[in-house]
Order: sequence, then C-alpha cells, then structure tokens
Amino acid sequence: MFQLSQLRCFVEVAAELHFGRAAERLNMTQPPLSRQIRQLEHALGTALLERTRRSVRLTAAGQAFLPEAQDILHRCAAAAGKARRAVQGEAGRVVLGYSAGANFDFLPRAVAAAQHQLPNVDLELREMVTVEQLEALRGGRIDLGLIRLPADLHGLEMRCVMREPMRLVLPRAHPLARRRRLQLQDLHGEPFIMYSAGDGRYFHEMLQALFHEAGVTPRFIQHVRHTHSMLALANAGIGLALVPASTALLRLNNLVVRDLALPDHVRGEMHMVWRRREAIANPSLERMRALFMGLSALD
Repeated sequence: MFQLSQLRCFVEVAAELHFGRAAERLNMTQPPLSRQIRQLEHALGTALLERTRRSVRLTAAGQAFLPEAQDILHRCAAAAGKARRAVQGEAGRVVLGYSAGANFDFLPRAVAAAQHQLPNVDLELREMVTVEQLEALRGGRIDLGLIRLPADLHGLEMRCVMREPMRLVLPRAHPLARRRRLQLQDLHGEPFIMYSAGDGRYFHEMLQALFHEAGVTPRFIQHVRHTHSMLALANAGIGLALVPASTALLRLNNLVVRDLALPDHVRGEMHMVWRRREAIANPSLERMRALFMGLSALD
C-alpha cells in the first residue's frame, strides 16, 4: 500500500513536470524523490510518469490517479485539522436540553454566540421540562441542560446563568391595565392563570409562597405547564399572569405588561447543569459551557 509521503511527491512532480523543481518545493534531493515515485508505481502496479532525458509527462494512469491523490491529501489534511480542533474544543458536537422559559432570551443569545464563536461545533437543541433534562443528562442523551429549580442534582454540576424580575401581564381591556404600576394586593380576587404544581413547580411554589405571605388570594382559573400558554390565555382575556420579564418580550396584541411591586427574592432563575467531569472527555462541551457562562444575566 502506498504512503501519504509518496502521494505528496507524485502530486508535486505532476504539478511541475520536473523532478528538480519538485524536489526543491519538497525540500529534498532528487534521488529520494525518484525513489518515492518508483515505490508508489510499484504499489499501484503501473507507471504514473513517462520520463525522458528532456521531459516528464503523466501517463494515462497518472492522469486518472492525480485528482484522486489530490483528494486523498486534501481529506487527510482536513481530518487532521478537525482532530486538532476537537482536542482544543473548537469542533465536535454538544446536545443542549432546555426548558421553554429559555426560549425568550438566553437561548437565542446562546445559539447566536455559539454560531459566531464556535462555528465548527454542532449544537443540537432539544426542548424538555426539567425532569426530562435530568434524566437525559444522566442517561448521556444530552450534554448540557437549562433548567428551573428545584431539581435533584445528584452527580451533576450547576451554575445560575439567568436571573430576572417578574412582570404582570394582563388583557388590555382589564381595569388594572390603565395603571402603570401595581401592588401585589391589587391581585386579590382577580382571575389568575397559575403555573401547574407538576411541570411548573418552580414558579408554582414561588408564587404560592408570595401570595400566602402577603395575604393575597387571587382566583386561580387555570393551571398550565408553559409560560407561552399563560400568555396566550391572558391575551384571550381569560385572566392575569405573572411571568419572567424576558417572556414579556413576546408581544401579543391584546396584552399589556406592568411592573408589580415584589420582594427582591422573587426572581425567575435559569440554571445550566451538566455531568461532573464530562467536560474532560468532551473539550467542545467545556468550550460551550464557558461560552454560556459568559452570557450570564444575573440581575
């Protein structure tokens, strides 16, 4: 079987059609260059070059073999480059799980930054609720997750990457919509769209504690899984809802967004999670994780 060094020699001779000039380009003398060509021809079982005292020409076999040899050298160089980039974390594949709440701010910024700074890393997105992400992380089906707490983090590492205030969204025709800033007590007895106690556990428990401490009892008319469902229902005039500020970026025609005086600890948080020591085996994961941490928005 032939060697890559023999292919390089043949390609240079084919380009120059002169052994002396080809040897100079290869930083070698003519005798070893001629030996490499003879060994290649022997391996192929046919002559690639027709040599005379005054000229060098490609044989029919040489003409057919030249583009194949060039392609092999090109692909080998590309493969070597890809391997080097993979070791440095500049190439590879990262599977990112995310909850619906990441859609409105952090996820778009993260994907855009990854495309710009790590263009050779294939970032695959999978939307999942927190419990599904934790199972997928432990099962090796995703590499990173963007979750809401609380969560069982055994065997996992975590970092908060987004912290944002809550905003009140309400139908444009609602009487409270005429006021620019509202108090929590203004929600007492109002029709309210609440997060479900299962998939929306993070915000459900936060808001239940908030209402209990303030002695406020909204009238819960629906419990839903996702924030965008709350927006759609509020837009239809069904009721009011408290959502993370980034969610309010999704403007709907019949909705208004209002500030609500809330304690400082009432914030929406997004956490990034990953398996312990996983970054060592996947350098591109470490690069992606560091990139996402640099995008943290901790208001």
